[in-house]
Amino acid sequence: MTDTAEDVRPRPGPLWKPIAVAALIVAVVGGVGDQFTVLGPWYQSLDQPAFKPPDWAFPIGWSVIYLFTAASGVLAWQRGPTRAAKGWLLTVHLISAAINIGWSYLFFVLQRPDWSLIENVVLWASVAWLIVVTRRCDRLAAWLLLPYIAWVTFALTLNAAVVWMNAPFPGVASPA
Repeated sequence: MTDTAEDVRPRPGPLWKPIAVAALIVAVVGGVGDQFTVLGPWYQSLDQPAFKPPDWAFPIGWSVIYLFTAASGVLAWQRGPTRAAKGWLLTVHLISAAINIGWSYLFFVLQRPDWSLIENVVLWASVAWLIVVTRRCDRLAAWLLLPYIAWVTFALTLNAAVVWMNAPFPGVASPA
């Protein structure tokens, strides 16, 4: 009897482990990003494009994206063909998560929409990379990431409009 791809493919482990990891990543990204997101006077003073959704829509949109991203990660992990593929999957998820948090820090904490625009391009590339890596594990899991890249594309457009409408931005203050 010869080995087929199904014979050598590792059996999925307990489902609770990838669910716990996905939930932890989503909780950290959402929690830290939320801590950085301050809709105070500086943010309220920014000119915003007419196509900007209301502020209450952002947490709803991100919650859906995080749910789909977590589901994608769990599905891809369960169907990942090798330990190496699963390692790449987790690594790229963590890189994308860190970049996601970085956007909130640059935009809201440093109050630099111009820097966050550059970072947004990097975030878009990381999500595209995540889709490619996820696709190697499972097609459906990759499809579940399409709302994420669609949202980041929209956010990139929104970020660019904010920069265009409000530039120039002051330099970082030097220590006194």
